[in-house]
Amino acid sequence: MEDLIILGSGVHACEIVEIIGRINAQHPTWDVLGFLSSDKSEVGKEKVGRPVLGTFEDISDYPQARFVVAEVPNQGKFAKKLGLPSERFATIIDPTCFVSRTAKIGNGCVLYPRCYVGLETRIDDFVFSLSGTIINHHDVIEEGVCITSNVNLAGGVYVERDSYLGAGTMVRGEVRIGAEAYTGMGSVIIKDVAARTVVVGNPARKLRDVEELLSSE
Repeated sequence: MEDLIILGSGVHACEIVEIIGRINAQHPTWDVLGFLSSDKSEVGKEKVGRPVLGTFEDISDYPQARFVVAEVPNQGKFAKKLGLPSERFATIIDPTCFVSRTAKIGNGCVLYPRCYVGLETRIDDFVFSLSGTIINHHDVIEEGVCITSNVNLAGGVYVERDSYLGAGTMVRGEVRIGAEAYTGMGSVIIKDVAARTVVVGNPARKLRDVEELLSSE
C-alpha cells in the first residue's frame, strides 16, 4: 500500500477517507496517514479515525507520500502553489463510478460515488467531481474544474480551467464554458459561457462577472 496524505481537514477531506476505505475493501491501495490542515488549531485532533498531522507548511516532512487535495473550489490553484510535480498527487475514484476504458484522467482528481465518464473523455489534473455527475462522451474538462452534485454534461462539452459548475447544472452538447466561470445551481446551459462570468437560470443568462461575486463574499 502507498502512503497518502489528504490536504485539508474539512467535510470533503473526511469523505475522501471513506471513499478510500471503499477502494481498499476491493483492492488494498492506499494507507491514509492523516491530514494536513490550513488551521493550526486542528493539529493533533482526529477526524474519521485519522490524525491531523500538521499544517500545509509541513508537507516537506513527507517526501515519500502521495497527496490528494480536499481544498475546493480552486483546488488546482492550491495544488500549484505547493510547487510539487503533479505525479505526487493521487487520483481517487469511488468504486461505483463508471469510467470508459477510452477516457483519460489526470493526476490529483477526485470522483465521488456514481459518477459517469464516457467514451473518449479527457479530464485534466485536479478536477473534483461530487456524486452523481455525468460527463458524457468526448467531453474535455480542463484542470482545476470543480463539478458539484448531479451535474449533467452532454457530449462534446468543453469546460475550461478552474470553472465551477453548481449542483444540477445541465449543459447542452458542444457548448464551451470559459475559464473560471461559475454556473448557478440548476442552471441549463444552451450556449457558450464567457470566461469569468456567473450564469444562472433556465435557460442560463449572465448574472454578473466573477469579480463582482468574489467582492461580495
